[in-house]
Amino acid sequence: MKKIVYALMATVTGLVLLFSYRTSLTPEPAGALADAPSSGVAAVPKAPTSTPSPSASAPAPPGSTSSGSTSSGSSAAAPQTSSSGLADGTYTGQAVNTRYGPVQVRVTVSSGEITDVEVPQYPSESGRDQQINSRALPVLVTETVRAQSAEVDMVSGATYTSTGYRTSLQSALDQARA
Repeated sequence: MKKIVYALMATVTGLVLLFSYRTSLTPEPAGALADAPSSGVAAVPKAPTSTPSPSASAPAPPGSTSSGSTSSGSSAAAPQTSSSGLADGTYTGQAVNTRYGPVQVRVTVSSGEITDVEVPQYPSESGRDQQINSRALPVLVTETVRAQSAEVDMVSGATYTSTGYRTSLQSALDQARA
């Protein structure tokens, strides 16, 4: 009986040690996650963008789906559409539910080009979510501005966020083409 108790204790100890072992994780700088938001709605660092003209659209208030802007000096009723087929304005894609939380993308189109991308909603409940998305979202935003479409590569280690991002981005771009 005594041997069984020792065997069980050794097994439990081994399992606890095995599951508490942390693999090689790159340490985060002290202030990296201190400024990260704790709510599900937050701004993401923006990709470098071109400076919009004074006639560029203003950001849409939260909850709105799209807003068109008018070009200065031309008709005041219709948004400007370019050869890319994107009308100027700010368009908010649908919120896409992922395994870890919703992802939503807002794009700003100026002169027919994507000039700004924001991610007002993304998974950020746990520290791990914040760590993954603080690395993945700036990459996705930069790639979107560079590609000028929803055809961006997924970020390794952020598969669910990348999938939700691309789906919401496509929804916003569909609104810009409508």
